Parts: sequence; structure tokens; C-alpha cells
Amino acid sequence: MRRLWLVTTAHLEEGLWFRDEEDFKVAMNFVAIQAHYGKVVVLAFILMSNHVHFVLRGSKEDVIEFMLAFKHRYSLYFRRKYGIKELLRENDVNLVEIPIEDEAPERAIAYVLMNCVAANICSHPSQYPWGTGNVFFNSAPVTGKNIGSFSMRALKRLLHSNCETLPGNWIVSTDGYILPQNYVDVKAVEACFRSPKRMNYFLMNSSKAKKRIDSEDHIPAFRDQTIIATLPDLCMSLFGRRSYADLLPEEQTELVRQIRYRFSANVNQIARVCGISYDEAARKMDAA
Repeated sequence: MRRLWLVTTAHLEEGLWFRDEEDFKVAMNFVAIQAHYGKVVVLAFILMSNHVHFVLRGSKEDVIEFMLAFKHRYSLYFRRKYGIKELLRENDVNLVEIPIEDEAPERAIAYVLMNCVAANICSHPSQYPWGTGNVFFNSAPVTGKNIGSFSMRALKRLLHSNCETLPGNWIVSTDGYILPQNYVDVKAVEACFRSPKRMNYFLMNSSKAKKRIDSEDHIPAFRDQTIIATLPDLCMSLFGRRSYADLLPEEQTELVRQIRYRFSANVNQIARVCGISYDEAARKMDAA
């Protein structure tokens, strides 16, 4: 039986799924690959720094298989790039069945799309590229390059895979990832919401939107990737070393203090960007 599911991975507390934009692009393409080869229908998703959300239609078994395959692909890529094994092995996946009545599908999709707004990354999900926030009720023409026009070598570089055969009419954006419009059931989602106005109502009244309002003074002001990109230079300028791991304990405490005040980072964000536990980040913050 094909049902609706809200799928959420646990938040990584000591690291990130995506350290830079290339990681996001690779993951976007892996979603496309799994959507093509899997037995589920993708209705909405979002890739956040340390977790992901999906709304999928399919059997529970097929949804689990989809997520395991996606995590496996990305883990292999992450290991090749960063030398870190089994990044996502302990990253649990939670499945919640979405009822089809009482506007539950609308609320689940809005919850997923508004994650980027709740994280203070943008003011509306349509401004966030790593997911389906700008896909629905979007009348702008889809531009890019058809997959069929890529050489095998170029396609291999794009997909980080040797043997994928995807529809030749799928469009790759100018930024280098397969557009979700190719494989997301856009019509089904738009039919569910019925109008842009009604969709915006659910977005603005979702639990994520309320979290953004209730915690406005306590959410990070900078994306994780922005801080990570500056850390080597910051460590070098302050201590003559390249990374948090290279620092002496007292230097690590000072770096935490610098991150906190330069970037208005909270303890969770400091833990993620430094690759340390929440407890260690909290201790460093208290010592600072």
C-alpha cells in the first residue's frame, strides 16, 4: 500500500552532512538518482547542514530502502572526499505516517520546506536552493542543460557515479545539479494546496515558522558552511595552526569564544562546525 511518510534523519551533533556547496549539489543529484531508480514518489524534501527531511509516497519498505540507498551513496562520497568513514551509520532515520485527512499532508510539507527559514538562512523557502522550496507554483521557465547533451565523462563527474542512466530530457541547472522539477510530483503537491495563497498560509503558520518567531534572538546568524570556510584562516591568524583539532586546549577555548562572538553562534552550531560533542562545546563556552 502506497502511503505518505514524513522522513527525518537525526541531527548530527558532532559534524555536518554538507560542509560546502559542492556537497549540497552532490546530494541533490543523489536524491534525483534514487527518485529515478527507487519505488517511491518524492513530494518534498530539504537538505540542511546536519540533517535532511523528505515527504515521500510509497510503502514503508520502499521508503526505508530509498533512505538507506541515499545515505549509502552519500556516505561513500563523503568518505572519498574527507576520509571519514561511516558518517551516517549511526544517523537514525525516523518515519512518521502522514494521514491524508485533516490537512495533514499540507502541514507536513510546510514543516519540511520551512526548515531553512527556522534556521535563519532565508526569509522564505523559495530562496533556498537545496530542496523543493522554489519548485511549487513557480511560473518561471526552467533553464539549464539536458542530461542527454552531456558526454559520459561529464555525466560521471556530475553524478559521482559510473553507470547511471537517467532520462535524457531531465534538466541540470547552471549551478550543476539536477532540478527537482524533473522528478518531484509537483502537480500532486500543487493539487493538494490548491493555490499559492493557500500554500503560503500553511508555510507561514507551520510549527517551523512559529519556532522562527519564538526564538528569533537565539538562532544562528550565519550558515554552518560560512563559518567552516573561515575557520582555517581564523585558526591560522589567531594561533598559527590550521584547524580546531590542531589547537592546544586553551586555544580551543579561545576559538570557541571567537566563533561565539564573531558569528553569534550558539552551542549547537559551535559543536557542528568544530566537529565536537555538545558537552565539549558547552564546557568550552562556559570556560570562555
